[in-house]
Amino acid sequence: MQIEPLPKHRAAGEKSRLMKNDWSYAVPVSLDDFAARDWALLDSQRGPYSAAQRAKQALEMLAAQANAPTFGYQINNYEHCLQTATLVLQDGGGEEDIVVALFHDLGFVTNNENHGQFAASFLAPYVSDRNVWMLERHMYFQALHCATHPDVDPNIRERWRGHPDFEYTANWVAKYDVPSINPAMENARLKTFAPMVERLFATPRNDIPIPK
Repeated sequence: MQIEPLPKHRAAGEKSRLMKNDWSYAVPVSLDDFAARDWALLDSQRGPYSAAQRAKQALEMLAAQANAPTFGYQINNYEHCLQTATLVLQDGGGEEDIVVALFHDLGFVTNNENHGQFAASFLAPYVSDRNVWMLERHMYFQALHCATHPDVDPNIRERWRGHPDFEYTANWVAKYDVPSINPAMENARLKTFAPMVERLFATPRNDIPIPK
């Protein structure tokens, strides 16, 4: 397997660079050995680091798929994500909804069987409960549009009928997700969405509960 681009290999004894030249490293090499001063150091640098890196690394996760081949779809998953976000943008959607569309299938290849939960967990700190609910279930709502697939239950979404977000999810899937595999459509570029991602990721607004 060839990884493109091949990351630089870190030699033994070599430290990863700090984001800012006036920052310091925590010296211990095991968390068991951290003293209060080490945690204080990290906490003082974590805030500005996260603010600068959250959106950047999220976009890089998606961009890593840009040159991937497909297994039969006429556009790859990266282009599908761009196309879904482009449709929401063209429809006058708000920035949150556009970013949700951009990342809705981030895990489609690496975590296909659970990619809805993957995207929901990824975006949960930043988006509404309605969009989290939709992301968690969009792959099941899509089944209605794949009725000719021999292994798909097109009515699986019916278990959620009556939920306040049912119609929103059904409409979102039908309008934005299902038609977003069209090579004839020109997608907006990733850089179009980057400022929206930066603004949405700037400050997490939701507390994530500890798993039970």
